Amino acid sequence: MVGKRIMKLGVIADTHLRSFAEMPQALLKALSKVDLIIHAGDIVTLDIIRGLETLAPVKAVRGNMDLPEVWTTLPEKDLIVIEGKKLGIVHGSGSGWMAEERILPLFPGVDAIIFGHTHESMNKVMHGVLLFNPGKASDSYGVIEIGEDIKGRIKRNYF
Repeated sequence: MVGKRIMKLGVIADTHLRSFAEMPQALLKALSKVDLIIHAGDIVTLDIIRGLETLAPVKAVRGNMDLPEVWTTLPEKDLIVIEGKKLGIVHGSGSGWMAEERILPLFPGVDAIIFGHTHESMNKVMHGVLLFNPGKASDSYGVIEIGEDIKGRIKRNYF
């Protein structure tokens, strides 16, 4: 029996850069090996998205620090389905304190919620939902693998 294909997602947030050329090369190398890149906001400029699209398809949402070009192009939140799993994507808002309590109600019935904003990584299941924040892109990024189930890993110290 052939197993279900595993989709590998590269997850970043809070890049806070003005140009793709400023992206860390080690991060770009890691993202070039995924099936899809998800950016959970604070992209700043569309040059970041255009550059990431040279590595893999990209799904992204806007963040509170993004320039108007990003705000008028990207949604505040998104819902995608991959291999039958529902994933909500949002940047987030407010303090990092109890962020999961604010994020969870935004996407009822999903398998995972990907968010940013706090600059603190999170990879935990709450009420049956994977809550995943890759942290600030200069410090860490995330990998989510979707097959029969969904699991995430935070990658640090990759520079």
